[in-house]
Amino acid sequence: MRYLRGVLRSSSATFESADGLTLSYETWGPDGGPGPVVLCHGFAVDSRVNWVAPGISERLAGAGLQVVGLDARGHGRSDKPHDEARYGEERMAADVSALLDHLGAGRAAVVGYSMGAVVACLAAIADRRVAAVVLGGVGAGLVELGGLDTGAVSTTDVAEALVSDDPAVTSRPEVAGFRMLADFIRADRVALAAVARATRSGPLDLGAVTVPTLVVAGTEDPLAARPEVLASAIDGAVLVPVPGDHLGAVGQPAFADALVSFVTAQVGTWA
Repeated sequence: MRYLRGVLRSSSATFESADGLTLSYETWGPDGGPGPVVLCHGFAVDSRVNWVAPGISERLAGAGLQVVGLDARGHGRSDKPHDEARYGEERMAADVSALLDHLGAGRAAVVGYSMGAVVACLAAIADRRVAAVVLGGVGAGLVELGGLDTGAVSTTDVAEALVSDDPAVTSRPEVAGFRMLADFIRADRVALAAVARATRSGPLDLGAVTVPTLVVAGTEDPLAARPEVLASAIDGAVLVPVPGDHLGAVGQPAFADALVSFVTAQVGTWA
């Protein structure tokens, strides 16, 4: 395992998506260890913000797993086209499959948070190599809307706030946080606006998710309201509520505890 001064080190690399984008990923853990465990981050952030900062990648790698953090198209160090047609969670799920091709993985656990949870769910439906899935930061919206809960936050309003110069638009409480976060991490706001406009909606066949599934949601998270509805829609899914809102829940020790316990138990059955 790769460590430097007691801190887990990572290796970075890229691969090409089916439609020609260069996508970046980072790996942690023992070379040839069980896995991979693919981490799919939420909207506007990247793998380092979502998974490294809270210590989740280190916890998983410390359990002896091969961990792979994917920067979704439009985010992090991956390509960031400004064309809305290059986005959508289905395309991002196809990127997960392309990553598994690139890694030569026969099976994988896929962990997603918020936008990444929608991606992980779609990957579990479309790709038989996905043998376990964790859905974090989502709730009934995935059942009732087929994606993120746009009733809580309008993706159209988020897109407008990301590119507008009008303080009346950018300071609205429900969207101001996205603008501030994007600026704080120096994200490409035009690309993120295209991502937001391409957010999926419509029926999602959750009955096709037949692999072990964990749902983890913050008890104060309006974007993951009524997670029991989601857990009930997936056969055998386990629900673990944790303290916190949408931004805070992923940093709670209880979130990492539930995730690591579930994933290590699932990967342990693959031998």
